[in-house]
Amino acid sequence: MNAPTFLATLAPRRIVIFRALQLGDMLCAVPALRALRQAAPRAHIALIGLPWAQAFVERYADLVDELIVFPGAVGFPEQRESNAGLPAFFSQMRARRFDLAIQLHGSGGIANDLLFELRAQANVGFVQPDEAARHGVFIGWPDGLPESERYVALMNALGAPVTERQLWFPLGTRDGEEYAALVAEHGIEAPRLVLIHPGAQLPSRRWPAERFAAVADNLAADGWQIAITGTAAEALLTGAVLGAMTAPALHLAGGTSLGALAALVAHARLVVCNDTGISHIAAATATASVVIASGSDTRRWAPLDHARHRVLADYPACRPCLFRDCPYGHPCALNVSVQQVVQTARAQLAEDSGAHPGAPNALHARANAETFEERHHAA
Repeated sequence: MNAPTFLATLAPRRIVIFRALQLGDMLCAVPALRALRQAAPRAHIALIGLPWAQAFVERYADLVDELIVFPGAVGFPEQRESNAGLPAFFSQMRARRFDLAIQLHGSGGIANDLLFELRAQANVGFVQPDEAARHGVFIGWPDGLPESERYVALMNALGAPVTERQLWFPLGTRDGEEYAALVAEHGIEAPRLVLIHPGAQLPSRRWPAERFAAVADNLAADGWQIAITGTAAEALLTGAVLGAMTAPALHLAGGTSLGALAALVAHARLVVCNDTGISHIAAATATASVVIASGSDTRRWAPLDHARHRVLADYPACRPCLFRDCPYGHPCALNVSVQQVVQTARAQLAEDSGAHPGAPNALHARANAETFEERHHAA
C-alpha cells in the first residue's frame, strides 16, 4: 500500500494560492489548478492575484472559489511596487487561518518570504538553487521545464497528480453571444478567418508592425479573411498594422471582451502573434498558431504542442531578454523574416481540413460571390 501523500495527510479545508500575474501566466497554471481541485474537491481555494484576475476566477469557478487582491510589494513589478499595503494584508490573511499556502508565483526567494508571512499551517512552493531550505513541500525550481510543466511538477510533489496537461479556456453562453454579435456586425467568416495580433505587454517582445502588415497582405492575397486584434490600449499599434496594409482587413482591437476574443480565437483557422497571452489562448482552444517569439525564453513559454503551434525565433547572445526596450537593435525580432512567417502560416493552414480560403483580397467572400451572381443574372 502506498503511503498517504502530503496533501492527503493534511486534508486542507482552506487553501490559498499566491500567483499575482497576467493572463498568459495564469493560463499556464490551469493544469495545476485543475489537479489541485480534483485532489481537494471540498476545499475552499482562494487566489492571491492581480485585480484583473476577478475575471479569471469567475471563468474558472470550478477551480478557484475566491480572489484576494494582492496589494503589491517591492520586488513584484507586475503592479506598483510598494510595501504600504502589506501590514493590513498580512493581518487579514493570518485571520483567515489557511491550512495550506501554495507559492505558484515563481522560483522562490521573496515570493517564499511573502508566503510564510501568511502563517498558514503548511506551505508548498519552489526554492532557488542558493536558497536556504524551507519547511514544507518545496522543490527546486525546474528551470529546464516548460512553464505549465513546472507547476505540474509541484502538484505531483504535493500529492495532486496531474492527469490532463492541456491548457483549457472554458467558453460560456455569453461568450458565444458576443461572438455571434461580432459575426453579425463585421461579417466574420470562420472557415477563412486568420487573426493577426501584433501587441505584447513589452516593446521588446513585439515583432515590427510593418512586418505583421506584410504577412497579413500575403495571406489576404491567398484568400484568407484578415482580422487585426488587440486591446483598446493597443489601438495605435493595431492601427499602424492596418495602415501599412494594402489589402482590406477587419479592425477588432478594443472591440472584444476576453471571452469574445477567446471565442474568436476558437473559431479562427490560425492566429499569428507575438509570444503573449493570445498565444496561450490559442493553445487552450486548440487553434493553430504561428508565434514570433522576440526576447522571451522559448523553452519556457512555447506551447507544448509543437505541431499545432509553430514558434519562430532567433537566438542572439542577449537572449532571454530582461529589457523592456531592446538596447541592441532588436536582432531577435528583425532576424525573423516575413517570408518565414508567411511560409509557416501557409503550411499551418494547408493542414486544416476546415479552412477554406476565398477570392484574393476579398474581405467578405460571400458578399462578393452574391454580387457576382447578381451581375451574371443581370447580364
